[in-house]
Amino acid sequence: MGPGTIETVGAVTTADEPVVDPVARVAVDISLAHLDRAFDYAVPASMSADAVPGARVRVRFAGRLVDGFILERVAGSEHRLSPLARVTSSLPVATPSTLALARAVADRYAGSLADVLRAAIPPRHARAEQSVLSSPEFDPTSISGAPSGPASVTAGWSDYVGGPALVRRMAAGESVRAVWNAGPAEDWPRRIAELAVEQVQRGMGLLVVLPDARDVSRVDAALTETLTTQVGQTLHETLTADAGPQRRYAAFCRLLTGRRRVAVGTRAACFAPVPDGSALVIWEDGEETYAEPHSPGWHAREVLALRSHLFGVPLMAGGFGRSVAAQSWIASGWAGPVVMDRDVVRERAPRVQARPTDIDGAPARLPSAAMEVARSGLTTGPVLVQVARRGYLPGMACARCRTPARCGSCGGPLGIIRSGSSPTCRWCSSTSPGWRCPHCHASELRAMARGAVRTAEELGRAFPNTLVTASGGERIIDTVSGEPQIVISTPGAEPVAEGGYSAVVLLDAHVTLARASLSAGEETVRRWLTAAALARPAAPLVITAEPSVPAVQALMRWDPGWFAARDLAERELLRLPPFMRSAMATGTFAALEEVRQAVPAQTIVHGPFPVDDEQRLDPPLARLLLLTDREQGSHLVHALRGVLSVRAARRETVGLDIRIDPVDWGGEDSHF
Repeated sequence: MGPGTIETVGAVTTADEPVVDPVARVAVDISLAHLDRAFDYAVPASMSADAVPGARVRVRFAGRLVDGFILERVAGSEHRLSPLARVTSSLPVATPSTLALARAVADRYAGSLADVLRAAIPPRHARAEQSVLSSPEFDPTSISGAPSGPASVTAGWSDYVGGPALVRRMAAGESVRAVWNAGPAEDWPRRIAELAVEQVQRGMGLLVVLPDARDVSRVDAALTETLTTQVGQTLHETLTADAGPQRRYAAFCRLLTGRRRVAVGTRAACFAPVPDGSALVIWEDGEETYAEPHSPGWHAREVLALRSHLFGVPLMAGGFGRSVAAQSWIASGWAGPVVMDRDVVRERAPRVQARPTDIDGAPARLPSAAMEVARSGLTTGPVLVQVARRGYLPGMACARCRTPARCGSCGGPLGIIRSGSSPTCRWCSSTSPGWRCPHCHASELRAMARGAVRTAEELGRAFPNTLVTASGGERIIDTVSGEPQIVISTPGAEPVAEGGYSAVVLLDAHVTLARASLSAGEETVRRWLTAAALARPAAPLVITAEPSVPAVQALMRWDPGWFAARDLAERELLRLPPFMRSAMATGTFAALEEVRQAVPAQTIVHGPFPVDDEQRLDPPLARLLLLTDREQGSHLVHALRGVLSVRAARRETVGLDIRIDPVDWGGEDSHF
């Protein structure tokens, strides 16, 4: 263990009695890769009682005061030590479980412990901490009700093959892992709330991780109602970024001290300090919001998988769709599928009609079949229309040669913001009223896709006496009434309708299926199933796509598992993730050459490819895509971590960004 600072002093003792275990090993909040280790500090006698493992401290490091966490207290050190500057709080927020998980995550993603702890433990708020510690502790005898027996498992889970057994085994603390595919017209927040009741009544806890705050709000409402009814009190906390520092830290402290047993939150909640042995749940694990944008770029699904593996706790990945990663868990035997009984699926599933249409030749936004379904559905309730993009005309192309229209200033895509406006760049917002095609020199533009605003305009004319509501972008609506109306929504922004939608129309199938993305297929199926699940049982659904397309077949059969297995088999043949570990390195050409020289010989290296085709960046940046067998993945990560450490030691902290197992390296800005 190295010293915490260049300046050294002798070990600290008192005249009365020596300090027991006078050395604190501290994880210092420094992100530099070559300093990712513990440092020893002397514990003054005045701080000994508060300097417990897990406590926050301030220490002097390289001449300045920085934050840190005490990892452990030991009897001695080989170095002459500086003393702790201050114990910020004696509350042990960095628990052994949190530290072990954070270390595993940092090692998997070639990151530092400090970066992971920064996400796992929210900043301290003194008032919130004092308020929680002065409140009554949790009394286990206050829980009303009794654990459910085999005959009294909730009826909702009985609709699933293996559902009742899953609930019982998770509540018993068995290290079972499951991939749950929610069926049509399913009230999935209530199923999760019923699972929480089983956990709490058996003295366990539950951690639920969700894609966004809207989902957190739905599950929060279901937990409040169900726990109050079945247990007699609410025992859950919500953890979201928009809660504010005080509320978030207070919720964290209540979970840490056992005053609450159920945690519900977004991405960073995967580190929440729920009681040991608590079950873990993640909803729609394929959502892109689960990828941490900051270094080291961990993914909530993989964090929970590591947590389940390290501590032997149950894990369930649920959703209407099924990610390829979750399918790989099933294929390897690490997890088992939990699906709705096919008789129940046939009874509830929407009646799907796949009607291909050519957007250029259609006089209206909706084809005739969709118009008929919408008109019929409006007689009994609301109709949901899902469009791929928000805005008016978000994508434009040359009317003669079909070349996509690009901005003359920055090269970004041109679109129409509102009716009658000039083509506007979606990147730099500059207008191009005199645009001409660089290939055929034509000045006429055509729509590549129509947005939610244009769709609302056209449907308003088609149904003049009907309320048209739009949800998406900056205006997202959570719920709508069961009155007849047309609800236009972009994917992920669909409101929940009271009593369900009487009909659903899915437009722009060609746009979602044509995305240049490795995960385009699974994302498309997930978007369609999520919208279809909001319909009433057996409601009509029209999708503007060829019925033979595999993604459409998955929707028609309500069988995301079949599509995920097909996608997984194709990736195995092509030697793509998740069968391969991958890494993406972005940086200067010189930095990427360092990476190329350092990676193991068996690594498949693609690139470097320029990040900017026109090389406006100075210095120019490029990318490498690195692939290796899963058995060799740890060697690749170790080599990349070594490159980062060497560069950090040379004080070259910029110019290279490394992402391990990136969610999607096949997007529109990729050259691979």
